[in-house]
Amino acid sequence: MSDLPNKSAKQLLPQHWYAIYTRSKAEKKVEIELGFLEIESYLPLITRYRQWSDRKKKVEEPLFRSYIFVHIHESQLYTVRNVPNVARFVSFEGKPTIVPDEQIEAIRYYLDEQEDREDIDTSIIHEGQLVRIKQGQMEGLIGRMVHYRNKHRLVVQIEAVGQVIALNIPRSKVEPVKNV
Repeated sequence: MSDLPNKSAKQLLPQHWYAIYTRSKAEKKVEIELGFLEIESYLPLITRYRQWSDRKKKVEEPLFRSYIFVHIHESQLYTVRNVPNVARFVSFEGKPTIVPDEQIEAIRYYLDEQEDREDIDTSIIHEGQLVRIKQGQMEGLIGRMVHYRNKHRLVVQIEAVGQVIALNIPRSKVEPVKNV
């Protein structure tokens, strides 16, 4: 392994996700600093509307205030800890806690669902109406809307290979069928 260049050797070391706690409202600054150091980071952002007395504005805010995730090898803990505005690692019994990859993916999935909710077609779909799936693995299929599961999801019945399948699908992924 000593024959490999330093950067390649680092790439071979196992990396894990860790959560770091930042000073108040410094998450984006920390993300920029980590970028300068070529350290992979993930700052989950969510778009919200803020109301001021004279206007309403769309703003991006951290999903978790004062937290950012880094994907590093254990040998890089010290480097990350010394980034300006980093307060500490989230730890258990004095040791930085590894965040499982599945949890990072779950956060990404959740944020994708949030984006879908913002792009919802506002036309009303009624029970019994035909709808077309416009995204995903079943894109293009036409089914009948059975009922709303909640504000952002609905149940659609699709006939496939002689069987009726009920799908629980995000509202943003279907559109009403105008002409069949």
